[in-house]
This record gives sequence, structure tokens and C-alpha cells, in this order.
Amino acid sequence: MKGYNRPLLLIAVILFIDQVSKFWVKLNMTIGQDFNIIGNKFLIHFIENNGMAYGMEFGGEFGKLFLTLFRIVAVIGIGYGLHYMVKNKYHRGFILNVALIFAGALGNIIDSTFYGTIFSESTFYEKAVLFPEGGGYSSLFHGKVVDMLYFPLIEGNFPDWFPIWGGEHFLFFRPVFNIADSAISVGVFLILIFQKRYFKEEHVEKESVNSEVLED
Repeated sequence: MKGYNRPLLLIAVILFIDQVSKFWVKLNMTIGQDFNIIGNKFLIHFIENNGMAYGMEFGGEFGKLFLTLFRIVAVIGIGYGLHYMVKNKYHRGFILNVALIFAGALGNIIDSTFYGTIFSESTFYEKAVLFPEGGGYSSLFHGKVVDMLYFPLIEGNFPDWFPIWGGEHFLFFRPVFNIADSAISVGVFLILIFQKRYFKEEHVEKESVNSEVLED
């Protein structure tokens, strides 16, 4: 059980921060409302989406249901993979990064699975209510994912000579996201950056096993 302590703690912390931040936003902000944290470069900006990470959409009610069910299957697969990695003593850093991805995926699944049943509709004029008398704004598996982290760091116009988008307005970074999205992105990024280190030990072990087989 010892090898599970850190991954489980990390998952619990990410889920707690993610869900507390989403509950607070749902109950205290209306759609489109802003809170400036660092000037105009970091804002809490409340939006909801029916689709994927960073506000991307996946069409229609059937698409929404399919995406939610796909997420559930995917997170079960990631959870099993995480268990396998801990059991077989994979690199600790790799395990923790997979735990980040698992926590992020699970955090957004909670939104899309349950939020429609426990919250009233958030609008441009009214804040949501938890466990409203008339029931939630949607059915099970049809909830909306809450996003609120917004970093419009650079804004301006492309120069006229710039290919394709010359003269057009641009904004970096445009997507609005949440803690769960961040956990997934950080986990994937760290795996890509440190993959050689993570899989070096496994490669050495395989070479050792192969050499023993040849000697026998």
C-alpha cells in the first residue's frame, strides 16, 4: 500500500481544489462575470462548456452523452494503468504524472456527470443554486463543465505582412480552463519532457533480463 500513498494524496488534493473552485464559481458568479486577479493578465472568468478541455465543444445531446461515457471508460482505463504502474514499481515521477492526468479527467467527469442534477442553471443574470427545489438544470451525464481560469496575456493585431492572418486581431492565451484541465496538461507535458528518464530504468532492467537469458 505504501506505493499508493503519494499518487492517492496527489489525486485527492487536485480533486479537492478543482471541485471547491468550481462550486465557489457556480454559487457566487454569473456566466461571463470576471474577477481580476493580476490586472488584466489573469482573471477568474466564469463560463461553462458542453464539450472537451479548454472550452472546446462536442456537438449535440448525443455527442455530450457519448463524450461523458467515453471519459468514464477512459478514466477507468487510466486508473487501472495507474494501479499496474504502482504494483510493478514504475518510475515515481511517471506514476505521479499519470496520477495528475487521472485526477484531471476525474474532475471533469464529476462536472459532466453530476452537475446537471445538483445545480440550477447558471445564467448571465442569476447565480446557480445547489440542490434547487425543482431539480437541476439537466439530467445525469449531461452536466456542463465549469471553466474559470483565463490568462489573456498578449492582445493586439497581426502585422499586415503576416501570412493568412495579416491585420487580424489576436489574443494569447484565449482558452478559459479549470484546475482539472491544468492537471491533465501538466501531467502530459512532464511525461513528454522527462520520458527518457522515466523509461530509462525499465530499459536497463529489460537489457539485464535479456543478457541473463542469453548467458543461460
